[in-house]
Amino acid sequence: MSSLSFLNIGEKAEVVEIKTEKGHGCGKKEKHICHVEDMGLRIGNVVEVLNNEGQGPLVVKVNESRIAIGRDMAMKIMVKRIEE
Repeated sequence: MSSLSFLNIGEKAEVVEIKTEKGHGCGKKEKHICHVEDMGLRIGNVVEVLNNEGQGPLVVKVNESRIAIGRDMAMKIMVKRIEE
C-alpha cells in the first residue's frame, strides 16, 4: 500500500483508504475528503495516473472522468497497485 502521489504515469491502483482528520468537515470526515469522494475517488474504485510530474497536481482517471488532485490531498489517498 502506498500514497497515490507515489504512482507513476500509466499505473493503476485500487483506493483502499482515505486518511482523515477527526472532527473536521462533513460529518466525521474532513471537507476535502468529501469533495474527493464526490468526484468519484472512493474506497474500492480503480484509478489510473495520467500525469504525475513530481510537483503540482496529479491527473487521474476514475471511471470515465479525469480529475486533477492537489499533491497534499493525493498524499492522503492510500492505494494498492494493480499488476497487469
